Amino acid sequence: MTPWNRQQMAARVAQDIPEGWYVNLGIGMPTTVADHVPLDREVVFHSENGVLGMGPKPADADRDPWLINAGKQHVTLRKGGAFVHHADSFAMIRGGHLDLCVLGAFEVAENGDIANWATSENDTAPAVGGAMDLAAGAKRLWVVMDHTTKDGRPKLVEKCGYPLTALAAVKRVYTNYGVFDVTERGFLVVDLIAGMSIAELQAKTGAKLHLPA
Repeated sequence: MTPWNRQQMAARVAQDIPEGWYVNLGIGMPTTVADHVPLDREVVFHSENGVLGMGPKPADADRDPWLINAGKQHVTLRKGGAFVHHADSFAMIRGGHLDLCVLGAFEVAENGDIANWATSENDTAPAVGGAMDLAAGAKRLWVVMDHTTKDGRPKLVEKCGYPLTALAAVKRVYTNYGVFDVTERGFLVVDLIAGMSIAELQAKTGAKLHLPA
């Protein structure tokens, strides 16, 4: 049994994004999703610092020093892409114009609550940034994250212990062990890595898992 690595997780998210969606990718692992969407599939990637129509990460020799995403990573601009004012970028978010936002998280609760910021974490920005706006404004919120912490604590939980970013906002979670929809019943297993049983997965999860009927 081999868990998905980060690139495989990003590719699994990309697989599910339909043609024509406008999508914001959060800082960290979510930004790599853009590298796995086929160039012949039109998905318009948005960055809250004012980029609409981002393409994959450029080769080192092709970097434009002025073209970065919200995580300060170099990106490309697809044909038809545009730069907009920061205020206009957030008007797109708050106006409900994004079909999807993909964020990382510390925890997701079985009712869809998300916690993805904490002042106690030394290796992260001590602020929520634009995540609250994105979680509230996008039509759908998906999360991509490791299934457990480095010391083995579950990140899919009954109730979040970290400060909440948004209430009941998450619709789907991608982890290194599988894919889970957030439903009225709780976490519904959509996909699993090869070789993992439901019992093994449940032992690594802090909330009850449900199977399709």
